[in-house]
Amino acid sequence: MPEDKNIFSSILNKMIVTKEGKRLGFVKDIIFETKSGELINIVVKDSTPYTRNLNLERTSSKDALIPYSSIIAIGDFVVVSEEDLI
Repeated sequence: MPEDKNIFSSILNKMIVTKEGKRLGFVKDIIFETKSGELINIVVKDSTPYTRNLNLERTSSKDALIPYSSIIAIGDFVVVSEEDLI
């Protein structure tokens, strides 16, 4: 299991961008289903004004949530499909 921890820590603080290059913020945390381990959402920190205008689900502390299913790629950035956010 230590591998999984490394994967998690490697995604934390990465910039989140759309495939068109619009910046959304940075990865603050990941929400997952504890029983299945299925990844559900990425919690965004330092949301950009563009992100705040999207109709995204929010945490109780008003952090934006990006559905994990919208992720296209994870490399230097976390790339998401904006169409999947709407």
